[in-house]
Amino acid sequence: MRTLLITRPQPDPVVDAARAFMEVTVRQSNAPLSDKELRDALQNYDAVMPTLGDQFSEQVFYEVMEPKCKILANFGVGYNHIDTISANRRAITVTNTPGAVTDATADIAMALILMSARRLGEGERLVRAGKWDGWNPMQMLGMHVTGRTVGIIGMGNIGTAIARRCHYGFGMKVIYANRSEKRMEFPAEQMAQHELARHADIVVVAVPGGRETHHLIGAGFLSSMQPHAHFINIARGDVVDESALINALQLGKIAGAGLDVYEHEPAVPKDLMALENVTLLPHLGTAALDVRTAMGMMAVENLRAFFKAETPPNVVNC
Repeated sequence: MRTLLITRPQPDPVVDAARAFMEVTVRQSNAPLSDKELRDALQNYDAVMPTLGDQFSEQVFYEVMEPKCKILANFGVGYNHIDTISANRRAITVTNTPGAVTDATADIAMALILMSARRLGEGERLVRAGKWDGWNPMQMLGMHVTGRTVGIIGMGNIGTAIARRCHYGFGMKVIYANRSEKRMEFPAEQMAQHELARHADIVVVAVPGGRETHHLIGAGFLSSMQPHAHFINIARGDVVDESALINALQLGKIAGAGLDVYEHEPAVPKDLMALENVTLLPHLGTAALDVRTAMGMMAVENLRAFFKAETPPNVVNC
């Protein structure tokens, strides 16, 4: 029977489904694979189900010239932690789990929009600290979200789901930056990225991670945003130059930010944590049991198809 390494604990239905046709080892740690574990995974298993943080880099593939592993069935839609070009050179197929994460991630984006614009995290901290003196007409005034302009960078499935929520739920005007024009059932205007920065009250980043989008958002973009605007990132942390974002928040170049991802996860800069005008979440984008189960089952289905000599439903193209 073929062997599978699952690199983090998974919901029981996912493990049971994989065990129906593979010999499964579930690693009982939530830490990313070490360098040695990465090499061992490629050398000792027919398949690996990695996830965020398991850095299958060019160097790792270089050190394992003849891997036993034939497929990396990634648990997650983002796969920038896997050097897909190097994997391809070693004849290793890479798959991911799109679709299952779309609505959950869009929901977190909406939560961050409201938390940042309405200063909800700051207010919650005030109450917990026992410093709230009671309601008054000028207390903690934030930005009213309804009817504002949202600018979405990356109009894929997740970006479209966010736009739909903003338009139908909050009556927002939708503008977007994307490599190609998107046709949607509601009005949405495409524009260049820096033009979007000048017009949006709320900017949401929803692009994939990887070489092409590394530091896509930097000092220039942030300086182009309006001083009352809020910046939301539910994509990948390294899409944003974190130092530039901290500087923009410290100097009041933008009003606030809501982040679910960080450039060097799980490390979060102290300067970022010290700011009151930023909401920080611990990468909760898909953190619901039914969503994580659906992701795992999608990864298992990719494995099942691969070992039946079929094309997996979600092959990542290099």
